[in-house]
Amino acid sequence: MQKNDTVSDITNYIFIGTEPCEADAIFVVGGSLAEAAELAANLYHQGYSHTIVIGGKYSVKRECFPVPDYETEYDFYRDILLKNGVKDGDIYGEKESGYTRQNAEFAKKVIEANGLTVGKAIIVCKSFHAKRCLLLYQRCFPEVAFTVVTFDGFGIGKENWHQTEYGKARVLGEIRRIEEQTGGHGID
Repeated sequence: MQKNDTVSDITNYIFIGTEPCEADAIFVVGGSLAEAAELAANLYHQGYSHTIVIGGKYSVKRECFPVPDYETEYDFYRDILLKNGVKDGDIYGEKESGYTRQNAEFAKKVIEANGLTVGKAIIVCKSFHAKRCLLLYQRCFPEVAFTVVTFDGFGIGKENWHQTEYGKARVLGEIRRIEEQTGGHGID
């Protein structure tokens, strides 16, 4: 296999974003990039869903949330959603998850606690994080049909991830985490 074939195979495996479609909920995966909540607000205003589920405390790799004036990912995303015109009553979430698998598990608890019905959902996440998010959310919501809508975070995208050491580390790290977090069930 040539190097270009390997890059192409990894790219096609990791970067799985699709076009949005009407859904019962939009799940915003935890993080510290405003683009996630801004994209969710945009999808909300375009009528794709009127329910947004956000979550997160802060990464288990940190001891606090890195954005000044906010204690958690939830607080950060909620503020951005509200500033972008999302109605308070359409925002649901939790403040305890510290990694992606917990984002999915705790989102399931939020859905159940609020008596929400979700048959179709949109996951909003970084483009290089899409495959792992989808696999973990599918595990928690096996009955839900998912669409994944992404944005390029930290300057890493489908076209350029392999051009920097940082991009390679993030994308190859995703493959390792998929293996670890799915027990190998995410590797085709």
